[in-house]
Amino acid sequence: MLAVALDAVARGWHVFPVHPESKRPPAFHGQTSCPHTGICATTHQGWEQRAVADPDLVRWIWGSTRYGGCNVGVACGPSNLVLVDLDVPRSPTEQPKDGSRRGEPVRTGADTFRSVCAQAGQPVPLGTLTGATPSGGTHLFYRAPQGVQLGNTQNERGNGLGWKIDTRGHGGYAMAPGSTTPDGPYRITRELPMLDLPTWLVHRLAPRPVTAVSRPVHSAVDRLPAYVTAAIRGEVDKVAAAAPNEHNIVLYVASTALGQLVAGGLLPASRAEVELTTAAVHMITDTCGCTDNEVRRVITAGLRAGAAKPRTAPTRRGAA
Repeated sequence: MLAVALDAVARGWHVFPVHPESKRPPAFHGQTSCPHTGICATTHQGWEQRAVADPDLVRWIWGSTRYGGCNVGVACGPSNLVLVDLDVPRSPTEQPKDGSRRGEPVRTGADTFRSVCAQAGQPVPLGTLTGATPSGGTHLFYRAPQGVQLGNTQNERGNGLGWKIDTRGHGGYAMAPGSTTPDGPYRITRELPMLDLPTWLVHRLAPRPVTAVSRPVHSAVDRLPAYVTAAIRGEVDKVAAAAPNEHNIVLYVASTALGQLVAGGLLPASRAEVELTTAAVHMITDTCGCTDNEVRRVITAGLRAGAAKPRTAPTRRGAA
């Protein structure tokens, strides 16, 4: 896999080891099992922080006994990359709720993408670096926009593009072409320069502003206090870096923490759910037991547990 990793960094991408013959999350320890030594001496370093683009470091990592056989993950955020993943059904019975759009049948993520483009009155932006996945899906690689931080989306949820379409940006990763699974390799099918992500897709994928609710205590959610924003960031970073065997516990603990803020009137429940769900997208893979329903169940349970212990705003002491 050394050649695969070197090819990726030659494209300007930041890479890290992923479990061999798998697309499971990175082969690093998670937040809850962090020994706080070495690179993590001052703070836990997840896969996004550890991703490297230096060929010498790549040779050292994939030349080691520990990581030599690992697949190659590409950290989309540091790589200024947005991946559009057009998937295919796992079985003939898997179909969208609305089996057609504008009278045309929708059988795959590629069909959905064409329909989304048509509805936006835009051409399908296919003239970019393109890959094929082991399952028969398609990866479209785009340069990320400047000044806008796009996260991850899945299917129709939130600001997602639709059935069988996932996107990966900050907090997400892609499998580098050449990485392999038992179903086959990831490979490049069209070796083209990466296009900038079309502006209309940037707007479509940009996080939607949270609508303030009528209760006064929630009316300023567009500008959350710094300590609430820091708390959100800390919890979602833990979820995004969670190791495979720690998915449920890390997600539950993070959901509980944000549930306390929700119960204290400091954070809208809808915002908490979106943040947690987006951070947990990487947990839903073919090789991991996590599913959409499981992620939602854990988040709901955690928010409910947090509601039992509301967290209120810190009290400022006035001058004597």
